[in-house]
Amino acid sequence: MGEPGIVVSNREHLWFLLTEASQLEHMILCQYLFAEFSLKDGTAEGLTQEQADAVGRWRQVLHGIAVEEMLHMALVANLMAAIGAAPTFGRPNFPQLSGYFPAGFQLDLLPFGEQALRHFLYLERPEGMQLQDAATFVPGAPPRERLDPGELMPRGQEYATIGHLYRGLEEGMKDLTSRLGERAVFLGSPRAQATPELFRWPQLIAVTGLDSALAAIDTIIEQGEGSRGDWRTAHYGRFLAMWEEYGELRRRDPSFEPARPALAAYLSQPFDLAEPRPLLTDPVARRVAELATVAYELVLHTLTRFFTHTDETTEQLGLLVGIAIGLMAAAVRPLGTALTTLPAGPGHAGRTAGFAFEMYYAMSNFVPWREPSWALLHERMQVLAQRCAEAERAGGAPAAVTAAGQVATRFAEQLRAHVPPALLPLS
Repeated sequence: MGEPGIVVSNREHLWFLLTEASQLEHMILCQYLFAEFSLKDGTAEGLTQEQADAVGRWRQVLHGIAVEEMLHMALVANLMAAIGAAPTFGRPNFPQLSGYFPAGFQLDLLPFGEQALRHFLYLERPEGMQLQDAATFVPGAPPRERLDPGELMPRGQEYATIGHLYRGLEEGMKDLTSRLGERAVFLGSPRAQATPELFRWPQLIAVTGLDSALAAIDTIIEQGEGSRGDWRTAHYGRFLAMWEEYGELRRRDPSFEPARPALAAYLSQPFDLAEPRPLLTDPVARRVAELATVAYELVLHTLTRFFTHTDETTEQLGLLVGIAIGLMAAAVRPLGTALTTLPAGPGHAGRTAGFAFEMYYAMSNFVPWREPSWALLHERMQVLAQRCAEAERAGGAPAAVTAAGQVATRFAEQLRAHVPPALLPLS
């Protein structure tokens, strides 16, 4: 197919590529969630019953694909932990239109519609398939120069598709194992692995050697682009079915708009982007976006603690998993959806607010010790609960704020039980 090979000559090359894979999966997941949040809900928003039924199906498909992207993130984290690299959930802010990833990978947050579907099809296309990205994505950076196998320091490499990246990782792991030995490559502790039992996720694979590493990679490729060329039930095939149904409904009714005009607007100018970004100006939308951002931050920090835990008990690991999944389902998702029903505010006529998945600092890790780490998780969770209560008292808050406050209060109480009294805040 003429695609350049990916170089993995040492562990650091592999570490770099897995970190990039984690960031890429994370940002693709956020794109799918943003599109899901933007979808209208039922005939009350101007849809016919047929259109509302279609939008309901698309919401379910997008949610299912997003869940599988979460699985891919967990599998990459397992691969990193297996080779001795601490998994990370940090990433750059949106948009990333050129330079950060390979030239062909550009990422931005779009409401559901023609441009978003074209973009999703392009990202999930099977290796070797020629496809044009959406019109708003035009590569502006030159391709990365090929890494010389003799270079000790890792750097970004070119890959045309997600499958191309993972097949390169697959070959790199095989080569490293043949040269260094399986035990030397996969030296991470089995206890650092996310397991199907802890996550209640049968497709999750604990990586303890080459065979399980290859199985994890195969799961990612199969779900994304399909195995052995059969992409009908993979992400690409499901997006293609949505694209075809969307096109038919638009052909029959050119005025059909399945999504709210959500704008990915920030609370403040992102620290890592030079180009000015739209900022939310509606007071209620700003409060809801702040709550969603803190809840999202807590999901990432809870997952980070799980994947880099030290002396946590099995019960405590289960609590971390439950908090991450619970916050995503009962806080981030409903708050992100509610945000798209609110106006973005003055300066953004005709646009509703959209959750920008804001990263407002370069995310790092906790100290290794459990007690201060859990104290920080409890403290931030308590802040989320308090801010939800304040947003309710201020008035105008959607019902999602109440639900998020309730779940944050419950999780704060559960975390508090594992924090020494001396480390708890005075109020």
